[in-house]
Amino acid sequence: MDGKDIKSMTIEELTELMAALKEKPFRAKQLYGWLHEHLAVSYDEMTNLPKTLREKLSVYPIRALTPVDVRISKIDGTRKYLFRLPDGNVIESVLMKYKHGNSVCISSQVGCRMGCRFCASAIGGLTRNLLASEMLDQIYRIQTLSGERVSNVVVMGTGEPLDNYENLLRFIKILTGEGGLHISQRNITVSTCGLVPRMRELAGEKLQITLALSLHAPNDEKRQELMPIAKKYSMEEILSACRDYFQETGRRITFEYSLVAGVNDSGEDAAQLAEKLKNINCHVNLIPVNPIKERSYRRSERLAVENFKIKLEKYGINVTIRREMGSDIDGACGQLRKSYMEKTESEK
Repeated sequence: MDGKDIKSMTIEELTELMAALKEKPFRAKQLYGWLHEHLAVSYDEMTNLPKTLREKLSVYPIRALTPVDVRISKIDGTRKYLFRLPDGNVIESVLMKYKHGNSVCISSQVGCRMGCRFCASAIGGLTRNLLASEMLDQIYRIQTLSGERVSNVVVMGTGEPLDNYENLLRFIKILTGEGGLHISQRNITVSTCGLVPRMRELAGEKLQITLALSLHAPNDEKRQELMPIAKKYSMEEILSACRDYFQETGRRITFEYSLVAGVNDSGEDAAQLAEKLKNINCHVNLIPVNPIKERSYRRSERLAVENFKIKLEKYGINVTIRREMGSDIDGACGQLRKSYMEKTESEK
């Protein structure tokens, strides 16, 4: 964490800061409330803090994201936001509206170094990790801009969350703790492409979040074709870590499976996948892949998706087909940011 990044500080760290500034401890709680409950973007808004304290705090800038673009789906009302960070980089976030509440999908990095073959986020590699404050502020800005309460958060946008582990834990602590938005840990999902040591470390934290593993293949050979990380960690290692995660937390694992026509969507693929998952308390989320122009992958036909689902169910696997959201607004991970960067580059 940047030592001056006040929005990334926990309540305990703010209490220490108040002591260092020779201020009363209760000021930490007031400041924390302004940052994480009232979503203030300047100290001028903090009217119950003395002017002298606000002046002392001026050396601790409040990081707030700047909206660059918002696209609203005519199909389902999904909103996709492009935000500019203080250093000029851009990230994207999505607000999805469901009957059970509003869900926000946030990014955890600027770019991504995992290199998954079918993902627009990985093109261009990793620029940097996001600070906890930059992860939080995606939710805060969306709640402020939309005027609607966010009840669910998925860390499944651009980036590999477990590749930004310390900032991720800090983000979860602030988002779910008292004094802020206080979103339940059970309403948070964190995705990973399978960084096994970090998965095991996360299990040891004994959080009540949902872990979503990007699996995308029924065996090591096909997974290595789609995901470079699979050359480092085998499916056996990954699934062992998933079993341990459930053992430690009692939280069912979600497996994300992007269906690519002619690559991983056959009946044999479904049977192999079911065999691999048969002893894991899990749920499989089938996702027809989003084509990107840099890759030749095509999405599976609807019938192939349905047949894949039926086959898994016959083996007793819990499975759903992900409802497509925002397909008319570059709704998939990395697409809006990528099109913005291409446009910016062409205008230079």
